[in-house]
Amino acid sequence: MKIKTRFAPSPTGYLHVGGARTALYSWLFARNHGGEFVLRIEDTDLERSTPEAIEAIMDGMKLAESAMGRRPLFPDQTFRSL
Repeated sequence: MKIKTRFAPSPTGYLHVGGARTALYSWLFARNHGGEFVLRIEDTDLERSTPEAIEAIMDGMKLAESAMGRRPLFPDQTFRSL
């Protein structure tokens, strides 16, 4: 069985150190077990979500993107990729 972990922030603001730490731990766990890490942008708080927050999260994760080996997923893409 292949390990697949994810980090799924709600795009309501900037990526903060707690979120970055959680993403790092999830990525390290997947990497340590030969698995895959996925960044999935949540859509559970549409009232407060903004395109600028999505961009800020993506900018905050750019350093990790090359290590992750894939682009982030959005909810409408999740089921198609599993």
